[in-house]
Amino acid sequence: MTNKIRHPEKENKPINPIKKKPDWIRSKLTNSKEFFLTKTIVNNNNLVTVCQEANCPNITECWSKRHATLMIMGDTCTRACAFCDVKTGLPGKLDQLEPVKIAEAVKKLNLKHVVITSVDRDDLEDGGSEHFFEVITQTRKQNPETTIEVLTPDFLRKGDAYKRVLDANPDVFNHNIETVPSLYLKVRPGSRYFSSLELLKNAKNVNKNVFTKSGIMLGLGESRDEILQVMDDLKAAEVDFLTIGQYLQPSTKHYPLDRYYTPKEFDDLGTIAKAKGFLLVSSSPLTRSSYHADEDFAKLQQNRLNKH
Repeated sequence: MTNKIRHPEKENKPINPIKKKPDWIRSKLTNSKEFFLTKTIVNNNNLVTVCQEANCPNITECWSKRHATLMIMGDTCTRACAFCDVKTGLPGKLDQLEPVKIAEAVKKLNLKHVVITSVDRDDLEDGGSEHFFEVITQTRKQNPETTIEVLTPDFLRKGDAYKRVLDANPDVFNHNIETVPSLYLKVRPGSRYFSSLELLKNAKNVNKNVFTKSGIMLGLGESRDEILQVMDDLKAAEVDFLTIGQYLQPSTKHYPLDRYYTPKEFDDLGTIAKAKGFLLVSSSPLTRSSYHADEDFAKLQQNRLNKH
């Protein structure tokens, strides 16, 4: 029996050799009891995590701290972003018991802060916003002390569906802008830069108390001026928290890596972003949108208090 192809849309793409990683791209290998405990809970509860599906380089470090980003609505995405390692295709039906399963898993993992993300579900009339609402509501019901961060799709062409997610009052609303506008057609062909910006701005308008967050990957061929323009656009959309990380090419069929940015370049861009007025900035080669999310949420709260 042959394994089902994860990325059928990339089968006929040219082969892009993967560049050798520099010394500073090294994730921490940790074989701790906590790592295996997290792995056991994830596997025993049939949970889908973006840590596994997107082949995240920080999985051993995060799972050793009992941090896991839970992915809802299945493991198959209706989009075909050129950078992403999540499986592409036609997803199955929603699991109506998933909200309860997620809530119970958060309890078993004893999470103070949970990040809940999803695949894109263009096949659903509301893009999955009602399911997000149910997951957040159930998770909060069973874990009243746990803060909840959502990393959502763009709900493109779904009207006001995104508002249902905000009705559940998550603590953080995250939607990643991913790259600069000039690269969207190649890197994020199913998405629209200004629609993503509008979603972030609208989220803040609907709920002034929610922290909004977005992230960009570097190394896809963007220019410095374009990066700074994205910062300005996100600031204009009242985004509180910006993450900047290195694009790591998942396979020879994925979008070709242009170059690796040095840690100093990340530091410099982080300094510029802070000067532009974001409440919080995380900028480093291994930064991912949910990396150190619990610690960063505490900093966000403190920074907002200090500002006022």
